[in-house]
Amino acid sequence: MSKFNPDALSDFARYYGFHYDCINPHALVKDILIEMQRGLEGSTSSLPMIPSYITPVTHIPPGKTVLALDAGGTNLRSSLVYFNENGEAVAQRTSKTPMPGTNGQLKASEFFNAIADVTLPLLNDTKIEGIGFTFSYPMKITSDADGILLSFSKEVDAPDVVGKEIGKGLRDALCAKGCKYSGPIVLLNDTVATLLSGLVSISPDGENTRTKNDFNAKGGPVVGFILGTGFNTAYPETNIPKIKFNSSSGQIVVCETGNFDIHYRGQLDREYDSTTKNPGSYFLEKATAGAYLGPLTLVILKQAIKDKLLQFKKADELLAMPNLETRFLNEFAHAPLCAQDPLGSLFAPDETGALASVQYLTSLVTERGALFSAAVLAATIKRVSFGYEPFSPVRVAVEGTTYMIYKGMRRSLESYLHRILFKDKPLPYVVSPVEQGSLFGAAVAALSKKN
Repeated sequence: MSKFNPDALSDFARYYGFHYDCINPHALVKDILIEMQRGLEGSTSSLPMIPSYITPVTHIPPGKTVLALDAGGTNLRSSLVYFNENGEAVAQRTSKTPMPGTNGQLKASEFFNAIADVTLPLLNDTKIEGIGFTFSYPMKITSDADGILLSFSKEVDAPDVVGKEIGKGLRDALCAKGCKYSGPIVLLNDTVATLLSGLVSISPDGENTRTKNDFNAKGGPVVGFILGTGFNTAYPETNIPKIKFNSSSGQIVVCETGNFDIHYRGQLDREYDSTTKNPGSYFLEKATAGAYLGPLTLVILKQAIKDKLLQFKKADELLAMPNLETRFLNEFAHAPLCAQDPLGSLFAPDETGALASVQYLTSLVTERGALFSAAVLAATIKRVSFGYEPFSPVRVAVEGTTYMIYKGMRRSLESYLHRILFKDKPLPYVVSPVEQGSLFGAAVAALSKKN
């Protein structure tokens, strides 16, 4: 049976290229910044840097009411969002219904009619300033902030909607029901929504609550960061050469940083990548995000068994496991002595050496994911941080279960981020989780564009 040998386990990780100490974080930040610039210019880059055509509002006049829609994987949420005298978003008459197309196939007209049915009651008796629509499916954003659907996930069965403009489809459906709504309908993805929600939930000095602002400081820029099932960032950019955009007011850019082509992939990363649905892409996401941490760690554990570094009585059962969901790996990491999750239950009471080895290898994968994530955030913060005062830090609005609950991820990520950004001199920033980001972000987006 295995004895716990951290030196041998670390050498194993270095040999197969997944140890975090193989990474130079400062060089990685520079690589990311170079790729970001190439993407903005329209040159070949693993970061597409997608324009959102949404300008982050700097001030929300009190008393405004907008309609916010949030289309997720299984539910469609709707709400009237009122901005009070402090600029805070207050949700009213919020409702949740199954996402159209999740209970049987729908034609395009039926799909948009279902959304209009949810929207219409909120429009009939309330004066609104606009509609913001967080649509968490792949879209091509147009210059008028509509979104052309590129694909649905398998949960939604409405193939006729692919290729159509979502905002236009909703407007036409409302019109057919006798509601001639003429205000803006702004489409955005969840990363942009997270960023915009940070504008109304994180105060200018970086606190979670709205503190008094006697100096009327406008606050630093807000970065949107998703670390959940997937990985992505968004930030306000003043210069996007590929669309000839140059404005001090800025425009939110979606980086698609999960697709960053990291140069620190090892043999087991490449082997795992070849088994995924999208081999050859989203390399950084596959090393950091919740959809992949469990399956990647399983590949690593199987190799440790093959190399006889990890030995225990039920090793053949682990080798035969077709998949290891990240949520089960997280359960194991949080309570390794419980021995009730699919991984921990494989070990007998006298196999604590093997148990410790599995937990150690798991922590190495987590540390590397945290370092990659921190480098992405550091590069983004560096991109937007010029000219801001220490009392108005860059505000990073975060959503995602991997960041919030995955064992060790948040602590390590924030530790690496601080060390990277404070290496030469203090760079003011704050990282703050946001609640109801998709809904409140949609509400802010509704005020970002006027017809």
